[in-house]
Amino acid sequence: MEQVLLLNATYEPLQVITWQRAIRLVTLGRVEVVEETDREVRSFSLVVKLPAIVRLLRMIRPRWHAVKFSRANVYLRDNFRCQYCGVTAEAAELNMDHVVPRTMGGATSWENIVTCCVPCNRRKGNRTPELAGMRPWAVPVKPTTLPGISVEIYRRMKKDVPEEVNS
Repeated sequence: MEQVLLLNATYEPLQVITWQRAIRLVTLGRVEVVEETDREVRSFSLVVKLPAIVRLLRMIRPRWHAVKFSRANVYLRDNFRCQYCGVTAEAAELNMDHVVPRTMGGATSWENIVTCCVPCNRRKGNRTPELAGMRPWAVPVKPTTLPGISVEIYRRMKKDVPEEVNS
């Protein structure tokens, strides 16, 4: 399923929408296409290139919601970086680690979870960072926004485009 990044009139990312909704907004004249993909949608009398990024023509006030706690959002908050050794890795090579282990009363919350690579997670084990001799790079906090989301979505969209077009 193709996804389209919806920008506010000031080019701030608002949300990701389906390509069907993006085409409806384009035909209603509520958005302008900022970037297109090479894919097309065809009907009997019309051929339309699928938009990748659209921008609203009128400014709207975004509704800010609390960032949901999830594995992907923890990885985004920590920039896909192990908080103990600093290695940047793919999501498949990372774990979430309780700074204070659950057996010692640690909660599964934004303030107690960090991104961790598998070797560091094994080395730390069921101990606190002080007992294991490992300190996290940053204190885990609950984010108000995840600015990396739009960058990550755009990066994933650009992976679909051939390399010679990206440069």
